[in-house]
Amino acid sequence: METRELLRTASQVRRDIVRMVAGVNSGHPGGSLGCTDFLTLLYFDVMKHNSSDFSMDGEGEDLFFLSNGHISPVWYSVLARSGYFPIKDLGTFRKLSSKLQGHPSTDKKLPGVRMASGSLGQGLSVGIGAAQVKKLNKDASYVYTLHGDGELQEGQIWEAAMYAAANKVDNLIATIDYNGRQIDGNVDDVLSLGNLNQKWQAFGWTVLEMDGHNFEEMKNTMLKAQSLSGQGKPIVIIMTTEMGQGVDYMMGSHKWHGVAPNAEQLVNALNQLEETLGDY
Repeated sequence: METRELLRTASQVRRDIVRMVAGVNSGHPGGSLGCTDFLTLLYFDVMKHNSSDFSMDGEGEDLFFLSNGHISPVWYSVLARSGYFPIKDLGTFRKLSSKLQGHPSTDKKLPGVRMASGSLGQGLSVGIGAAQVKKLNKDASYVYTLHGDGELQEGQIWEAAMYAAANKVDNLIATIDYNGRQIDGNVDDVLSLGNLNQKWQAFGWTVLEMDGHNFEEMKNTMLKAQSLSGQGKPIVIIMTTEMGQGVDYMMGSHKWHGVAPNAEQLVNALNQLEETLGDY
């Protein structure tokens, strides 16, 4: 997809996000807005996937696992906009009996979702397992995962990182949403992660970095990550983003991690985001 179309799609996804969380006065807009550009690129440009005939095993397709499941609004929007389920279903977000739970679940059988997430730290382990299955089945597709930077404070992440390197899981491309903020404040104030680039290298991974709001840079980085696969090392991308990207009053603070805008704030946000594909 051309960059201008990716920008148009991302603008609509951001409108979906703020409308979804405002509609139920619940949800996580900050990280969702920050990861919008990346997930738009992933689903509309990078991944090989079949939205019209979803299967849990995903044989012959690239797979994606959202580990930081609280940013479900952006994922649901991207899934709907890429054809996994009707766009109008976004209006049921977090409502009673909806398939669009606050954190993704598999019991609702929502197309596009292959793992329940929300308990942080688990997505890398699941992604590694899926990647190993693909290697055993001689399936040349990729497995992608997304993680929050605060999520890296979970010990399971580093156990999984050791395992992936030791077992040469080189068809896995993990991305870290490095916005420097988590629910209780700045990541460095809660529990500093140190030098992430050096840390992942020390764990045996190939490390790349990119600006999560620059589509051209992200395209090039994802292509480079794919070119580095199959060389015996898993790949991690440290992606710099801004929490609340696109809505000025949400940017630069952790306070919008899990707070929904009120009616006046919603109008303010929508005035900053162009409607490009039609609201649900």
